[in-house]
Amino acid sequence: MRMLFLFWFIASASYVAMRGKVRFPFFRQLSDHSTFLAPINAVFYTFSTLRRGAYIDSSRFAELAPLKANWQTIRDEALAVDAAQKISAAENYSDIGFNSFFKTGWRRFYLKWYDDPHPSARALCPVTTRLLQAIPTVRAAMFAQLPPGASLVRHRDPYAGSVRYHLGLVTPSSPACYIEVDGEQYYWRDGEEVMFDETYIHYARNETNVSRIVLFCDIERPMRYRWTAALNRAFSNVVLRAATSPNGSGDRTGFLNRAFKYIYAVRRLGKRMKAWHRPTYYAVKWTLFGSIFSGIIYVL
Repeated sequence: MRMLFLFWFIASASYVAMRGKVRFPFFRQLSDHSTFLAPINAVFYTFSTLRRGAYIDSSRFAELAPLKANWQTIRDEALAVDAAQKISAAENYSDIGFNSFFKTGWRRFYLKWYDDPHPSARALCPVTTRLLQAIPTVRAAMFAQLPPGASLVRHRDPYAGSVRYHLGLVTPSSPACYIEVDGEQYYWRDGEEVMFDETYIHYARNETNVSRIVLFCDIERPMRYRWTAALNRAFSNVVLRAATSPNGSGDRTGFLNRAFKYIYAVRRLGKRMKAWHRPTYYAVKWTLFGSIFSGIIYVL
């Protein structure tokens, strides 16, 4: 059993690392979240009905048509949320999934996150939340803002159970405000949708003087068999729902975000150690990773 798990982990992690034209250096990928989730992600890649590739034909997801058809109404609600200064960075380390993005200017307002819409979203965005709730494959959604000069660091999302949907609401409609997925660039336009596989390495930049706002959704990755679809939904309902982040008081906070302030304290200690002596930092880091992995193998 242990040898089988070890083989599956190495094989799936290698596949994730080599997937796509753009790749991380070995040690960068080794410590990436996507490596630790590789065993389950490989199942979703294997049994997905989608063809391999960075960008996805949105016509395959006919259920999303009402979003594009109502993009101007959704835009109006997004603008009202922005005017109320509710599209913002998280406070008090309450967003473990996107915490690093806030440092480079990215902002968000959650509509839903692997659960029912936040009360704050229902109050401020009644039409948008109603449209989203009518589409079961939309597992998570937010208004995502990239202000002038802001960027998203090069990364790959760790979980392959979904694909990403962007609907342009307020955009510069310029190649200077773009996202690059696996080496292929796309720039947003008002009322236009784009879908991509967020588990390929990607990044974004806004080099214009217009703040970009999109409707950002996680769409359930379609599977060939009911059992793989059930596994995907069960995993996301437990793990991703635990990462629910609030817009404000009255919204639910998932377990992982309740614990994040303690996790981040350890991370800050690691950053101080890295600044003090990089060899010691990496020795401790890889010893810790190795101990965790060895513990998993021992339990199995």
